[in-house]
Amino acid sequence: MKTVSNPVAASGGPDFSGNPPPPSAAPAPQRLAPQARWALASLALTMLLSSLGTSIANVGLPTLAQAFHASFQHVQWVVLAYLLAITTLIVSVGRLGDLVGRRRLMLAGVLLFTMASVLCGAAATLGQLIAARAVQGLGAAVMMALTMAFVGETVPRNKAGSAMGLLGTMSAVGTALGPTLGGALIAAWGWPAMFLVNLPLGLLALWMLHRHLPADRPAPASQRPRFDIAGTAVLALVLGTYALAMTTGRGDFGWRNGALVLLAAIGLLLFVRVEARAASPLVRPALFRDPVLRAGFAMSALVTTVVMATLVVGPFYLAGVFGLDAVRVGLVMSGGPIVAALVGVPAGRAVDRFGAGRLTLAGLAAMVAGTAALALLPAQLGVAGYVVPLLVATGGYAVFQAANNTGVLADVRADQRGVVSGLLNLSRNLGLVTGASVMGAVFVAGSAASDASTMPALALTAGMQRTFAVAAALVVMAFAIALSSRTRVQGTSRA
Repeated sequence: MKTVSNPVAASGGPDFSGNPPPPSAAPAPQRLAPQARWALASLALTMLLSSLGTSIANVGLPTLAQAFHASFQHVQWVVLAYLLAITTLIVSVGRLGDLVGRRRLMLAGVLLFTMASVLCGAAATLGQLIAARAVQGLGAAVMMALTMAFVGETVPRNKAGSAMGLLGTMSAVGTALGPTLGGALIAAWGWPAMFLVNLPLGLLALWMLHRHLPADRPAPASQRPRFDIAGTAVLALVLGTYALAMTTGRGDFGWRNGALVLLAAIGLLLFVRVEARAASPLVRPALFRDPVLRAGFAMSALVTTVVMATLVVGPFYLAGVFGLDAVRVGLVMSGGPIVAALVGVPAGRAVDRFGAGRLTLAGLAAMVAGTAALALLPAQLGVAGYVVPLLVATGGYAVFQAANNTGVLADVRADQRGVVSGLLNLSRNLGLVTGASVMGAVFVAGSAASDASTMPALALTAGMQRTFAVAAALVVMAFAIALSSRTRVQGTSRA
């Protein structure tokens, strides 16, 4: 039987099995050293920037459509280009950071993100803006892949949960702040301002990272593994094709979407074959034999699929059934990110104290309760019956994120942190793009209608109930995966 080493437990820190250190071995609470605090603050700002880049452009799509005299189908590529670039490249840039040095690549990524933001603001045509957004997405992919990887190098092991909770909080703040900040900037200075705001923030992040991140210690060039170019190209094709199928389908899968999914499946088989023959593979197959990593990736994809359901279905339901205007819908929808921001740091501290496994189960249990209540309560209790379960589910997601991220990255070798962090972020992105399409399709099918914008109230309610019944089932699956992984880890540790 395979023995799983667990230096976290050996050192008195939390492990994924959920067992906190025994009282006699628990380290005394201590504050982070100033250098570690500043490094963590730099990483938090980087996380804020990348999540802000995702959410801020959505509110500007109507303005961009008017400015460039373009249809929504064309202008939506301002959002899709950014998302596709991140999804396609995040694993590859994480691995590249492992090989060439994470600090060096992080600085290059932030600089690229900042300069691309300036190009977005200066774009004279929609094509130029979309191209600049794709480059900005490449910079964001570097930032997202390496931010969590740096936690293991900058923060003591017994503070990793708190650090992950802070990063989760900053991601939620960026998501919640984006629409409000973007709307204010457009009203005051026009659409370029929602991209140019990244210039001062990016330069500040660049200065802080340069000053406070630990120096790279890459292996000598003669001992450094070669970068897997073939694997990178095939994986980029697979991920780009799949994300394109999910983001352009809008829940209505035609022959083009089916062809793209089939191409992605064929590409995945080719990727497995390429990696099996590579001397230094981009993704080592052994990573997926580790029960903690395998479970962490699967759970992340499942729960983010569910989170996307609240963003896709919620606005139609709130407006169509309860008659809320756009402002009130926005207020209700902002409750989730606000709760996630408030819960993130306390959840991270709880992970440090009680263990990642226990908090993973607690977060998932809250999500099961919240999603099940979303399927049942709004029809009886009105808007309050939607808001309260939404806050419960989102709070549970924040707890899950802090615990799962900590558990997945706890025992990863230093030379694999970048690629594992990239895979963890990839699983989240795949959940989001899948949820946008699949959960939207479930909603439409459950309502027995073809157009969500013209559904009567009864149809919207039926679609809502079907969607969150499926969402609850997905979270139950994640809960079962967490229990199974915990049992396997405990069994191999005893062996």
